[in-house]
Amino acid sequence: QVLLVESGGGLVQAGDSLRLSCVASGRTGSTYTMAWFRRAPGKEREFVAGTTWNSGRMYYTDAVKGRFTISMDNTKNEMLLQMNSLKPEDTAVYYCALRRQLIVSIPIQSNEYEYWGQGTQVTVSS
Repeated sequence: QVLLVESGGGLVQAGDSLRLSCVASGRTGSTYTMAWFRRAPGKEREFVAGTTWNSGRMYYTDAVKGRFTISMDNTKNEMLLQMNSLKPEDTAVYYCALRRQLIVSIPIQSNEYEYWGQGTQVTVSS
């Protein structure tokens, strides 16, 4: 079993920055993929960014490229999401996810991930 705990959400103004953290514990295995998803009010959950355990591969959705940076500290099993230049449309509940089985590309479909955190709210006011 794997436990994912997110932190770092909050209420900020447009243009501000936030950093989200997700710490994984339990049987993650030695190779895994982690990702951030988000769900805005009234919308489907969507992929934001993902990384392999060793930061060897990363992928971002177009909406956050150049503004968000994903990083991985595999000594702590901690994934970070640095979010800069936040926009009101970034408002959502952000979830971290983990997939233990490594595949060639970072999955962007939520059903490819086995474990999920409880979510952390990010609200960006205009």
